[in-house]
Amino acid sequence: MIVRSFSDIEGTDRHVKSRSGTWESKRIVLARERAGFSLHETTVYAGTETFMWYAHHIEAVLCVEGESELTNEETGEKHWLTPGTMYLLDGHERHTLRPRTDSRYICVFNPPMTGREDHDENGTYPLLTEAEGADTA
Repeated sequence: MIVRSFSDIEGTDRHVKSRSGTWESKRIVLARERAGFSLHETTVYAGTETFMWYAHHIEAVLCVEGESELTNEETGEKHWLTPGTMYLLDGHERHTLRPRTDSRYICVFNPPMTGREDHDENGTYPLLTEAEGADTA
C-alpha cells in the first residue's frame, strides 16, 4: 500500500514545472509504482495558453478548481471547463487550454508517465520507460 499526499512531493523530482512556464504538475503515481496508469495534479496559470497533443497517451482530466476554455484543434469545438467537468482525450486529439483563472486538474495517463516528461515542440509528451534512466524508488 502506498499513502502519499501532494504536499509530500512538493520540491521533489515528482513536482515538475513546464519549460514554457504555463503549468506545473505534481505526479503522485508514476510508472515506477506499476499501477498501469499515472495520476497527477496539474495547475495551469491564468492568462496562458498551452497547446498539447498526447500522441502516445490517453488522458482523462477532471477540473477541480478554476475556469478554462478547451479547444479541440481537430474540430474547432470549444468547451468551458469548470469544477466537476471532465474531458477524455481518447482519440489523441490536439487541444489548447486557455485558463481564465488559475485552474487545477486531476489527470490520469495511460500508459503511465515516468515523471520526466515535458511537452516537446509539437505539444507531445515523449513515450518514456522506466528503463530509460528513472530511479526505481
